[in-house]
Amino acid sequence: MIYQLKKTDPAIVGDLTLDGSKSISNRVLLINALCEDNFTIDRLSTSKDTKTLQQLLTLNEGTYDAGAAGTTFRFMTAYLALQPGIQVLTGSERMKQRPVGVLVEALNQLGADIRFLEKPGYPPLSIGSGNFGSLDELRIPANISSQFISALLMIAPVLPNGLTLHLEGAIVSRPYIQMTLSLMKRFGVEAEWVGPTIRIEKQAYRPKDFTVEADWSAASYYYALAAFSNDLNLRLGGLFENSLQGDSVLAEMMTQFGVDTEYVADGIILTKGKASSVDSFQWNFINCPDIAQTLAVICGGLGVDGYFTGLRTLKIKETDRVQALQDELKKVKVDFWETKARQGVSCQVKGKATTVAQPQFATYEDHRMAMAFAPLAMFGNIKIEEPMVVVKSYPNFYEDLKKLGFTVESI
Repeated sequence: MIYQLKKTDPAIVGDLTLDGSKSISNRVLLINALCEDNFTIDRLSTSKDTKTLQQLLTLNEGTYDAGAAGTTFRFMTAYLALQPGIQVLTGSERMKQRPVGVLVEALNQLGADIRFLEKPGYPPLSIGSGNFGSLDELRIPANISSQFISALLMIAPVLPNGLTLHLEGAIVSRPYIQMTLSLMKRFGVEAEWVGPTIRIEKQAYRPKDFTVEADWSAASYYYALAAFSNDLNLRLGGLFENSLQGDSVLAEMMTQFGVDTEYVADGIILTKGKASSVDSFQWNFINCPDIAQTLAVICGGLGVDGYFTGLRTLKIKETDRVQALQDELKKVKVDFWETKARQGVSCQVKGKATTVAQPQFATYEDHRMAMAFAPLAMFGNIKIEEPMVVVKSYPNFYEDLKKLGFTVESI
């Protein structure tokens, strides 16, 4: 399937309510499963990833298929390690290429019984009844995936002796770890984070009804539209000023591109700020990797030279996002290349996008590739391959674009 996207005028005016944050929803669902009594979760994400996790948490035994949902797979690995019996946890072909060895090794050290069924270090997994309690302290690399750390932290209070976690190396996506700890505290679990060490004593989660804030990652696509527009007045409902999400840095970041953010009751309003004359943009995305694709497209759309650091985790997402950006931005005459860096991965962006040839963008089974490139329709007709990959995190994306005057056609 291919969608053609059109926008005949440069105005972005409207009022949208964004879906609940997938990151928050998935953490709260796991906490709910670990809590002795259930609680109500309002505005839960409608994303495929969240629905998959919600479904898997209701199963009792057998084979659990996380599909392409990375967070779901990591959280379920930790959760199933606590359950009786033997379960198989699998996923899509791409999921079988995403490393999970660090998490499995950590859980096995704590007493889990997890084995690799195919390639060592990768899904699928056989997860048997473990014997937790002999060890309550371990070291884990902090420069791989914060989801590994979050998975361990959330099960820590129900372990026989709690858990002391020593984080080794540079911490990637620190706000996601802080989000996990903040949500755990919301449900009565205290943690102590001093230097590279987090200590959580054995304790019980306490049920409390919860409302999920909207997804700042999803908001990034509208910030891109805002940056590309000539006339702007857009309200995005559900976003909080004091957000748990690292991607909320968008409000600060986008002032450089002439987009101002006003916080109002239950949302934000985007308007044109001081006319932007920025010709270069630099940012370290170590704490907000999920918006790097959007910013690469924004730089390309506006002809702004970009220098991005902190991109290490982009290579192990739904696809190798560094390579995917390079290949797809080339179609609009924008260069994106990896540069040498002392630590991690750095990239540069150069060139001004042109859509004269009506480019057709591949999505690589990656929801963020589809949504990051969609705003380029502000400059001319574009095509998106396998467009419904967006259901992973934002099922109503194209319907919301239509509300802002976009034409979305299947061709």
